[in-house]
Amino acid sequence: MGKLRDYRAKRAFTKTSEPSGSAPAGRPSPSSPPRFVVQEHHATRLHWDFRLERDGVLVSWAVPKGIPPDPKRNHLAVHVEDHPLDYIGFEGQIPKGNYGGGAVMVWDQGTYEVHKWEMDARRPEVMVTLHGRRLEGRYVLFQTRGKDWMIHRMDPPQDAQRVSMPDRLEPMTARLGDGLPSPDRSWAFEFKWDGIRAVVFSEGGSIRIVTRNQEDVTRRYPELRAISEALGSYAAVLDGEIVALGPGGTPSFEQLQQRMGLTSETEIRRQRSQVPVVYMAFDVVYLDGRDLRSRPYLERREHLLRLALAGPHWQTPEHRVGDGAAMLEGSSRAGLEGIMAKRVDSLYESGRRSGAWLKIKNHLRQELVIGGWLDGEGRRRGQPGALLVGYWEGDEFVYAGKVGTGFTNDMLDRLAAMLAPLTRAGSPFDRGRPSRAAHFTEPSLVAEFQFAEWTRAGHLRAPSFKGLRADKPARDVVRERAQP
Repeated sequence: MGKLRDYRAKRAFTKTSEPSGSAPAGRPSPSSPPRFVVQEHHATRLHWDFRLERDGVLVSWAVPKGIPPDPKRNHLAVHVEDHPLDYIGFEGQIPKGNYGGGAVMVWDQGTYEVHKWEMDARRPEVMVTLHGRRLEGRYVLFQTRGKDWMIHRMDPPQDAQRVSMPDRLEPMTARLGDGLPSPDRSWAFEFKWDGIRAVVFSEGGSIRIVTRNQEDVTRRYPELRAISEALGSYAAVLDGEIVALGPGGTPSFEQLQQRMGLTSETEIRRQRSQVPVVYMAFDVVYLDGRDLRSRPYLERREHLLRLALAGPHWQTPEHRVGDGAAMLEGSSRAGLEGIMAKRVDSLYESGRRSGAWLKIKNHLRQELVIGGWLDGEGRRRGQPGALLVGYWEGDEFVYAGKVGTGFTNDMLDRLAAMLAPLTRAGSPFDRGRPSRAAHFTEPSLVAEFQFAEWTRAGHLRAPSFKGLRADKPARDVVRERAQP
């Protein structure tokens, strides 16, 4: 009981309704099997408290990544002080500043059978079979060092169809649509967000954020890390877009440029306060042991909506089945790039540009590869005056024209510094005739451009630079052609 006295001594219960253990809490009946509880605890760090009723107290472990669902991996379980029995049903908010401050909710509870209980042995070990609402099966806890234990599931997974979370995901991409598709009710419509594509892997309170070119950017966007806490015990892989909001709350790719490519912790903190980002989650492709890529779009959306992701830096934007014209008009009024049209029965075709997803744009816009630049004149002397851009068609790099507007002075300085090491002697373009006065570069730097139309010669008309795209490999950049 010494540990229980320690537990009571740590808490000031005048500020919280948390059970104090000052009054004994009896078991349902002397003949009842012992009870267990798993509580989801949103303290300084999200974790799960695993408690087993034994000798009048709750013997407890803090499990940072939750109870393992299958025997393939063990989870750390930190042995903590015994808790009073009346804590077994506790749910509520422990005020900040108190020991364990944060929200507590019962994740599972039930009874258990004891197969081995050796807390005082040279190598302590506890083996039990749990009978709960969510947990059913045999588990063993064994000490590794000091307070550090491991918890291991000994039985096969409860769900025989369970699969492991994928380590990587190549996002499904869309084709350019030539107007709204029909029949209208066969398609769902979402707003198109002007940001960077990102896949979120969240499990047991840990998170990994990866761009479409498989770059891990978790450190770069610290305000998004709390998505894992919002997901709690769900193991999920989300697909979505990271956006920065400009004046009036409209997504601004230009604003987002200030957050892309940062590596310095100091710069990340400074820019985080000046240019906060939001993650727009529009799909879920894995959830709690189920790979959802083979399920239709509307079913995946139902799973996504049930996650109720709405927070200071993450949202689940709306979708609408049918009525695409109204959605497109709304996107134009809001100053958005356009909308996405997705067949309601479409599967998630990882790594494929599919006609089941279409981009319907208010303005023509696409990524292109920079293959050189022309010297600036007047105020731009010493800086690039225009960029020479192109795209890949098979093994040929095709010239698509020059772009001389849309730049800030800071961006021109940045482009000059990035292009200088890429300089090459001859033109990288296999087709097309750029100016002989150009400085040519290796075609490795990708940027996004807005323009009025493609000319008959295959060049951009009235193009404008929108920003660099570090999230897409240059070799993947092709000319987007409208699909009716």
